[in-house]
Amino acid sequence: MKRELMAGVRAGRKVPQWQLEVLSGGRYELWRLTRPLGVDERYREPAFLQARRRYQQAQRRSLPDGVWGGPVGGDLATWPGLPYVLLFLEWEARYPREWTRHAKAWGTKESLIREVARARQEEAIKAKLTDLVEIVVHRAYRCKDREYVRVARAVDSADLRGRLDRAVDSDSSWARCHAGYVLWLLDRPDLPNTRHVWQTWVAGGAAALM
Repeated sequence: MKRELMAGVRAGRKVPQWQLEVLSGGRYELWRLTRPLGVDERYREPAFLQARRRYQQAQRRSLPDGVWGGPVGGDLATWPGLPYVLLFLEWEARYPREWTRHAKAWGTKESLIREVARARQEEAIKAKLTDLVEIVVHRAYRCKDREYVRVARAVDSADLRGRLDRAVDSDSSWARCHAGYVLWLLDRPDLPNTRHVWQTWVAGGAAALM
């Protein structure tokens, strides 16, 4: 599993972060050197335009940069970048230490989780998202993991609830807590998934929210 996932990550990261940083540095250096030209002329300067174009092309072939700028108002399910969105999220879910070292971007994680939760749920996408929810509830909480409640609500099914039930019955105290929370909110679609609600649940005060 890890070999296949990392092969996908490498395919999505044809341009490594260090090279992207070099290109970004070159772009800003040209922007600094062309300051005497004035704003309008700087944007028309061929050397700067070439550096910016080279950087933007490299961005599209790197993670997490390559998953930015999805279809605005479009159909995420048919967007060519969707496989890399799912790959980015799976990488973080399965191998968080490597993800943190090579592609940490909490804001990107949060926005992508929200995007996939809103997307049209084709079966292949739904199956992948169901797997991600299951993986996340079995681990210690990481930044923005609470956003996966959105995904659970979007792909709610007997299969997902069965997996969450098994997590609740597991030996892991964290899985019991997290999976129980997700199941609890699935049964209460009108209850917001706020930090207060989550913290109250963790503190054992869910009854106070009713």
